Amino acid sequence: MQEAGGAGAALTRRAVLALAWPVVLAQAATALTGVVDTAVMGRVGGAVELAAVGVAAMIFSFVYWAFGFLRMSTTGLVAQAVGADERAQARAHLVRALLLGAGLGLLILASARPLERLALAAFDAAPDVEALTRDYLRARIWGAPAALMGYGITGWLLGTGRTRTLLAFQVVLNLVNAGLDVYFVGALGWGPAGIGVGTALAEWIALAFGLWTVRAALSLETSPLWDRARLIALFATNRDIMIRTLALLFSFAWFVNSGARVGTAALAGNEVLLQFIAVAAFVLDAFAFVAEKEIGRAVGMRSPQRLRAAMRLTTQLALGFGLAISALFFVAGPAIIHAFIVDPEARAVALTYLPFVALVPTIGVPAWQLDGAFLGATQGRALRNAAVLSTLAYISADLILTPRYENTGVWTAMLLLYVARAAALGLHWPALRRAVTQNA
Repeated sequence: MQEAGGAGAALTRRAVLALAWPVVLAQAATALTGVVDTAVMGRVGGAVELAAVGVAAMIFSFVYWAFGFLRMSTTGLVAQAVGADERAQARAHLVRALLLGAGLGLLILASARPLERLALAAFDAAPDVEALTRDYLRARIWGAPAALMGYGITGWLLGTGRTRTLLAFQVVLNLVNAGLDVYFVGALGWGPAGIGVGTALAEWIALAFGLWTVRAALSLETSPLWDRARLIALFATNRDIMIRTLALLFSFAWFVNSGARVGTAALAGNEVLLQFIAVAAFVLDAFAFVAEKEIGRAVGMRSPQRLRAAMRLTTQLALGFGLAISALFFVAGPAIIHAFIVDPEARAVALTYLPFVALVPTIGVPAWQLDGAFLGATQGRALRNAAVLSTLAYISADLILTPRYENTGVWTAMLLLYVARAAALGLHWPALRRAVTQNA
């Protein structure tokens, strides 16, 4: 396993950048796939098709991100095992994640129709939007096992510091996805269903490539896979991270539904603006991912010095990039919106609320970095409690602001969500520092 620096190597800003830049590119590739999907529908279809893709993508985000613990816990556990020089255990975490991802993916396939009915009932979308959303869901669901197994591969690559291999994996996934989506929608005219088909096929192709990249780890000896104590700890951590993820996803689903209640134009315009946030979050998450890896390493090494250095260095770089992205959105955002949206009402909404979106890359950094820190330390309980608390605060703000200020209230409450997430996680940071110091 090739990594940037050994377990005891000093952590420097240069080392963080060496780990982060492939993840930045990998995350940018992932975010740009959503941008391509939105751009294709924005140019080929109207507000109805664009809104359908937005609702369907949010549903899959809710379903898949609910199982994001496969990636998150794997990163933290593998990084801790590497920090403690338990390489066989690190490989065992990879195999467990692959097996669990395959099982959960098959469960999603078996439950496809009930999940579809439940998901569509949660959105106040118009009948024509709902029909196109259903087409997308029924096509994309076939990629579920591949997508969840891919989470395990991603987590293992991050935890071992193989970020360049991670970049290759994400480039394969997202280039294939973007190419197939453009072909099925732009050339064949399949609409939202074409985006679903292209994404599902891309997930299986990427899984094959990912398994090839980790073949060496799969061929070596691992620690016992069914160690009872480790499995109990794994499922407890995964349970708490899953609750945390569901709470945050519920917040974004609430956001989409708030826009839907304002109107179809608001829903479509907000969907395009969410792609701006997706690009910023994916890019800045690169530094949160490095924080996961390095803080997990610090916990495994029982080093409070490395813990502090990991948090300080990754957050400094994230803030610098966040400010740059905010400035880019302010300057280039209007031109991008004009290029992406044909429908005049949806375009007007996106232009009006672009300043709110431009603030997110800077305001969101503390929340994303603290999230990465607690994921790397596998502190599931703190993550769960903070997510539930911040979600309740966000919903309360939206219920107060949106009826009076409509879409302005929708976006103001969203900005408050990032502040609440950072504040809630910040309350737990001193306890994490004390725990690592005492173990040292």
